[in-house]
Amino acid sequence: MDGGGGSHRREDVPQVVACPDGPFLVRGDVDIVTPDGQPIPRTRRTVALCRCGLSTIKPFCDGTHRASGFRTT
Repeated sequence: MDGGGGSHRREDVPQVVACPDGPFLVRGDVDIVTPDGQPIPRTRRTVALCRCGLSTIKPFCDGTHRASGFRTT
């Protein structure tokens, strides 16, 4: 039980964390879909989503933000 009366396990509760100057980390039971609604397969419980726009494996992060100098501030 999650303490809030629900039946979700803590690791199933969706969570999005914005990494400073980096990707969004998405954890938990979340479906990721394309703009037209097609599901994007996930192989991990936690995935990093690109927000610099330069990744070669979009929507996932490939670390390009580091070399590009991407800043979120």
